Amino acid sequence: MKAFELLDKWPCPNVSAAVIDSSGTIRTHGDPTQVFALASITKLFTAVAAHLAVEEGTVVLDDVVGDHGTTMADLLGHASGLSPQGDRVDEPGRRRIYSNAGYELAAEVISKNAEMGFADYLAEGVFAPLEMSSSRLLSSPAFGATSTVGDLGRFILGIRGLLAPPTIESMISPYLPELIGVLPGYGRQTPNTWGLGPEIRSEKSPHWTGSRNSAGTWGHFGATGTFVWTDPEVGASMIVLTDRDFGDWAIPLWPEASDAVLDELV
Repeated sequence: MKAFELLDKWPCPNVSAAVIDSSGTIRTHGDPTQVFALASITKLFTAVAAHLAVEEGTVVLDDVVGDHGTTMADLLGHASGLSPQGDRVDEPGRRRIYSNAGYELAAEVISKNAEMGFADYLAEGVFAPLEMSSSRLLSSPAFGATSTVGDLGRFILGIRGLLAPPTIESMISPYLPELIGVLPGYGRQTPNTWGLGPEIRSEKSPHWTGSRNSAGTWGHFGATGTFVWTDPEVGASMIVLTDRDFGDWAIPLWPEASDAVLDELV
């Protein structure tokens, strides 16, 4: 694939990648078994575990949780009014404030209600059934997971067998779509569209996905130079893991590689 040729030119010590087409065929580049730190891609794991907890009746999306007057949905959609560190800076539902602490609070609620550690809940509820044997949550449920391209491919393909279709639709649909906020690394977005876990591309500009990605594209990127997206319009997904932190180098290269994938698959 042309996209894989582009990855070979990236200024990164190691790059592993995968492209999944509409038939579910996975094409990989680099070592699909190499373990990388995912940074905020971890939030996708935590969000799927949260939606599993909803299906099991462990939590309810609209119930107020914790001491901040926010709901589980607000926490997953970065609409809680909590700062990245967990301070109350606004009322819930008024701004999209990207908050690691919000995800940590969501995991605490799940852990308390399920009466087990969140890392165990994630491992037993998500990693084990999807055969993600190389994935671990080592620290924060917001940014502390490690995984491989192979495991992330199983994750993307396996979600639809793990969660019910209405649950998935809820997760990848815009939550409070009118909210304005800052997309880390890319500045203020009006609106800053988000689902209940995944970021949604919408009409954001600039953005880390390609210019050819549809507005419904969902996924996440991480500060460790990692990203995952799924474009439901074409049924394609791309996974890229690197060991160079996100920075100016990635701004032009990530969209270029994504567009190359779509050029070939569409």
